[in-house]
Amino acid sequence: MTNRPSVLVVDDKENMRHLFTRILGDAYQVRTVEDGGRALALIQAQQFDLVVTDIRMPGADGFEVLKAVKQHSPDTEVIMVTAYASVSKAVEAIKEGAYDYLPKPFDPDEASLVVARALERKRLKEQAATLRRELEGVYSFQNIIGRSAPMRALYSLLERAAELDITVLITGETGTGKELVARAIHYHGPRKDRPFVAVNCGALPSELIESELFGHARGAFTGAVETKPGLFESASGGTIFLDEIGELPLAVQVKLNRTLQDKEVRRVGDSVARRIDARVITATHRDLKAEVAAGRFREDLYYRLNVFPVQLPPLRERREDIPLLAMFFVQKAAKTYRQPVDGLEPDALRALTGYSWPGNVRQLENAIERAVAIATSARVGAGDLPPEITGEQQGALLTNQLVKMPFREAVDLARDRASRDYLIALLREFGGNVTRAAERAGMERESLHRLLKRYGLRSDDFKEPV
Repeated sequence: MTNRPSVLVVDDKENMRHLFTRILGDAYQVRTVEDGGRALALIQAQQFDLVVTDIRMPGADGFEVLKAVKQHSPDTEVIMVTAYASVSKAVEAIKEGAYDYLPKPFDPDEASLVVARALERKRLKEQAATLRRELEGVYSFQNIIGRSAPMRALYSLLERAAELDITVLITGETGTGKELVARAIHYHGPRKDRPFVAVNCGALPSELIESELFGHARGAFTGAVETKPGLFESASGGTIFLDEIGELPLAVQVKLNRTLQDKEVRRVGDSVARRIDARVITATHRDLKAEVAAGRFREDLYYRLNVFPVQLPPLRERREDIPLLAMFFVQKAAKTYRQPVDGLEPDALRALTGYSWPGNVRQLENAIERAVAIATSARVGAGDLPPEITGEQQGALLTNQLVKMPFREAVDLARDRASRDYLIALLREFGGNVTRAAERAGMERESLHRLLKRYGLRSDDFKEPV
C-alpha cells in the first residue's frame, strides 16, 4: 500500500535494522540505512514521516541526523534509540526536537507503540494546520463552525432562511447553539443592519413576560410609573428572537399568536394597536408537538411558528467537527486569557472525539476554556481536560461511537482507554509504588514513568495519605 506512513531506520547494527523491519514492516513502509552519512543523503532526497535513529554511530551521529531532519522536513518526527548509559543524551535530543527515545534493550510492543504515537502526533499536527486554515471561514456560516454532512446541509438551510425573511423555528438539544444560529440568520439577511433583540422566555418571571414582550401603559399595574415600549417594538425593522418559546405561559401564547397574526401589538393597559415590523425567530429544546398533545402549548401558535423549521444536530452526531471546534475554542480562550496555547495534544483530541457531549457545543467550549486556563504547555493535553471527559467513569466506548471513526483512530482510541484504565488499576493495586507496578507490568521504571506522563497520571495521587 503506497499510502502507508514511511519510516527511515538508521542504525549501524544489522540486527537492530532487522528488528525494526520485523516490528514495523507490516504497518509501515520501512527503509533502513547503516550509518548517519547515508541517512543524511537520503533525507535530502526523500521525505519521511518518521526517522528512527541510533544516537551513537560511526560518522554522522544521531544528533546530526536529527538536525538534518528538522532543517529539511520540520514536520517529520524523530525517535532516538540509546543505551541506558546515555539516556541523558536522549533527553537532550528531545529538547532539540526529537519526539521520544527508546532505551536499549526495548520491548517490541513498546517500540511499536512509541512509533505509532509519533506518527499519530505528525498526523494530528498536520490536521491542526488544516484546522487553522479551515477556521478562516471555508467551513463556517456566520461563526457557526463545522464541515460534517449535517452541518453542510444546515448551512444550505440557513442561507435559504436568511434570504426568505421568514418565521423560523429552531429546535435542538441544550447547548447546540440555537441563539448563534438565530443571529447567523439575522446577520446574513436583509435586516442585518437593524436590531437583533434576544429574549429568553424561560428566564422572565411569568408576571412580567407580557409587559416585557408587548410593553405597558403608565399605571397599567402597580409599579408601572411610566409608559414602556415592549421588546417587539424595540426590534422594529430587525429581528426578535424568542428563545425557549416552549416555556411561555398559555395566556401569553394567546396574545403572541394574535400579535403574529395581526402584525401589531397592544401594550398592557392600552387599547391602541401599534404596527410592528419585526422578523420572528423562535427556539426550543422541547418537542413542541408533544407539548401540544399534552395541552401545554397552543396548536395554532405551533403552526404559526413552525413555518421554516431548522433542526440542529447534537455534537455526538457530528463528531468529525469536534477537532475543528476544539481548535477554534483553543484560539478563542488563549486570546481571552492571554495564554501561549496554540493547539491540542493527540491524547486530548482522542479524548474529545470519544466523549458523548451531553451538553453539546456549549459543554465543549467550557471544557476547552478551562483546559487553556490551566495548561502549562503550548498544547492542551488530556490531563488539562475535565475529569468527566477523560475519567474512567466513561467506561467502554459504545460500538456506535467507534464505527463513526476511521479504523486506525478507533483502534488508537480504544487502546488509549484500555491503557489508561490498566495504569489506573495498576497504580491502585500498588498504592502508587512505581517500582512494584513496573515489575508487575514487566517493564522498566523509566518506561512506566513515560506512560504515566503520556496519560496524565501521577503516582502520588494513588499513594495512601500519611
